[in-house]
Amino acid sequence: MAVHGIWREHKLKPHQVKGFKVSNDPLFAEKLRDVVGLYLDPPEKAIVFSVDEKSQIQALDRSQPGLPMKPGKCGTMTHDYKRHGTTTLFAALDVQTGTVIGQCQPRHRHDEFLKFLKTIDRRTDKTLALHLIVDNYATHKHAEVKDWLAQHPRFHLHFTPTSASWLNLVERFFRDITEERIRRGVFHSVDDLKTAIQEYLDHRNSNPKPYHWTAKPETILAKVDKAKDMLRTLH
Repeated sequence: MAVHGIWREHKLKPHQVKGFKVSNDPLFAEKLRDVVGLYLDPPEKAIVFSVDEKSQIQALDRSQPGLPMKPGKCGTMTHDYKRHGTTTLFAALDVQTGTVIGQCQPRHRHDEFLKFLKTIDRRTDKTLALHLIVDNYATHKHAEVKDWLAQHPRFHLHFTPTSASWLNLVERFFRDITEERIRRGVFHSVDDLKTAIQEYLDHRNSNPKPYHWTAKPETILAKVDKAKDMLRTLH
């Protein structure tokens, strides 16, 4: 009780730990301004997409049926489960409208990324330029991807700094679909999982709500510089 009282008095919470990683990308500021600029001041006659892949989504089936939620009682599910395979969700979040182009594929390679780029090409107005915000995963920089992009000049890729996935708005969507549909779901097969994901996409796109980015580059850079200063004092 004495230890607990000291923690409470000094507002210490040793049981809680926050994860972080400061990017060491030499072009961090340049890439940051490029990406945030697309959020705060999107170009005219263009669509800005935040693009990424949520890989290895597991189709988990509980070993026993859970009890439904009741007044005063939460729903239940067993701690153990059966694995029925995985899928990868490729997603392109329209930053301005909040709609999502999604496609489930069995693997996570440049072949699948090319297939998804072609899907985006088919499902968007051909008169508009497309600005895609992506991370530095090798799939996005493969030679065949570069060749395809050279043949489709309306596509423009903008890369986030290394170790800065938080800068990609589609990560917010991945968090939402995980918490609202995948994590508590029961799936008897990969097809069941893919159907659930598509239903979630359809429901979201019927009444889309965009995520609003508000932080300006200078504010972010100041926080990053402060974090780097703190790290230097520890060394």
